[in-house]
Amino acid sequence: MESISSHAYAPIGVFDSGVGGLSVLRAIHAALPDESLIYCADSSHAPYGERDNAFIIERTLAISTWLVQQGVKALVVACNTATAQANYLLQKKFSIPIIGIEPGIKPAAQYSSSRIAGVLATASTLRSEKFHRLITTYAADCRFICQAGSGLVEAIERGETDSDEVLALLKAYLTPMLDAGADTLVLGSTHFPFLEKSIRRIAGDQLRLIETGEAVARQLARRLAAQQLCAPPDAKVTLRLYSTANGIRLQTLASQFLKTDQIAEHISIPSSSVNAVS
Repeated sequence: MESISSHAYAPIGVFDSGVGGLSVLRAIHAALPDESLIYCADSSHAPYGERDNAFIIERTLAISTWLVQQGVKALVVACNTATAQANYLLQKKFSIPIIGIEPGIKPAAQYSSSRIAGVLATASTLRSEKFHRLITTYAADCRFICQAGSGLVEAIERGETDSDEVLALLKAYLTPMLDAGADTLVLGSTHFPFLEKSIRRIAGDQLRLIETGEAVARQLARRLAAQQLCAPPDAKVTLRLYSTANGIRLQTLASQFLKTDQIAEHISIPSSSVNAVS
């Protein structure tokens, strides 16, 4: 394992294939307001969900390595696809706490009254062994209708959350679930919480939405406390935003959802992990 500084004043690194992980970053900031954060969106390669496993692993390792080089004390993989395909490799490679994310199959099975739930996720997440283990372990007597949300991540990366295209895609994806009697919907991508208003336009209050950002924040808090890595009260809180694409969309969404005016910098992170900030 690589040895790095684990100083309590160090920031927490968070990354996603794009802007979707801001939904997790928001939950982390709410739960741990004294912690400094570095967020990296690999938007020049988004979405990961349509890529092959080798590519996903390659990019996950590159982004994670860059964040570790920035001196983060913990790493949050705010991407269901990256967690499913590469989290085990990160656990082997780095000695800092690694917190992944996974679709909320367990809470959906607990909350569903009709015993029918929908899952909206990327194709890669749905085909992963990790996802199938979740279904096998936690689905119990609940029927899950799984749907790849093709086109939705790309739309969100373009800044579209309620366009005619997005609404048409959501209607096509959600209607079979609603017709089958689903009362719960697992948002299996960190991008999808940004579609809540559009989902409500189609499903009304019929679907209870399950996202796992708050659960990730709680797990992160436990891991930091267990290793005495919580930021002390006198720590200066900072937020740094980076994107491998144009940072304007990241900055716009961060302003909207995190109420920050922090500038998002462009960064190049080749898969060789050689990088440069511009």
